[in-house]
Amino acid sequence: MFELRLLVPEDHVETLSEALEALDALSVSVEDADAQTDAEQALFGEPGMPPPKEGWLRSRVIALFADEAQAREAAKVLAAQDFFDGCQLLGLVDVPEQDWVRLTQSQFTPVEITPEFWIVPTWHDPPAGARQVIRLDPGLAFGTGTHPTTRMCLRWIASRAEVDGKRVLDYGCGSGILAIGAAKFGAAEIDAVDIDEAAVDATRLNAEANGVQLKAGLSELARGRYDIVLANILATPLKVLAPLLCDHVACGGALVLAGILERQADELKLAYAPYAALEVSDAEDGWILMTASL
Repeated sequence: MFELRLLVPEDHVETLSEALEALDALSVSVEDADAQTDAEQALFGEPGMPPPKEGWLRSRVIALFADEAQAREAAKVLAAQDFFDGCQLLGLVDVPEQDWVRLTQSQFTPVEITPEFWIVPTWHDPPAGARQVIRLDPGLAFGTGTHPTTRMCLRWIASRAEVDGKRVLDYGCGSGILAIGAAKFGAAEIDAVDIDEAAVDATRLNAEANGVQLKAGLSELARGRYDIVLANILATPLKVLAPLLCDHVACGGALVLAGILERQADELKLAYAPYAALEVSDAEDGWILMTASL
């Protein structure tokens, strides 16, 4: 395979990327051409949401093609287009053959939640100090333990002895990692729900692989009140779901919300004020964990 590398101004990134896809590029990626320099720009966005910008002032666009002929033809076609003005061909790069499965696996190593609690892919041995382990491989559903929001939720679970014997709801379960974490720490009854059937299937498979019992299903599975309600989604749906989630929390129970940026704390407090008094319980890399007792 061959990479076609281009230097592209910000306002041309989207058009050029679409053109490369139309020219049968196997993939198209965009990087900051000034990364690791004083001119580097930070672009942050929420997972699952559109990026704040299509690219950087000076973007490096890298397109992967099946062979050199395709890459050269694509470069020739692009150079003849009006929208290529201001763009620059950086070159063609031969991509060496690799064991892509092994390479992908190498990017996922054990993740520490606490010194005794780890998320471990199946191709790794647990660390020596791990007393509690969730076995989880990357898949179609969100939640492998690598994102700060997931780690904060799991830290909260691990630090609460009251999880033991309780009824727990994981709303927006993704891979089921939070539900599995609750089961590992002794929750007696767990419902894990999501709007995506692929996430429900992933949760069932991951629960089975970890030897824990839980119920996984679409949102209507959530019924009645729970001692603990976990929701690691995003700020906007969390605001919309405020009355529903709070209605699922039993008297004296705990609400745990994640997927929230630090700057969104006041928005969430306001949205939940009629139902619960949210407070920030943890923070990591610009993300926060918000909790309330009802």
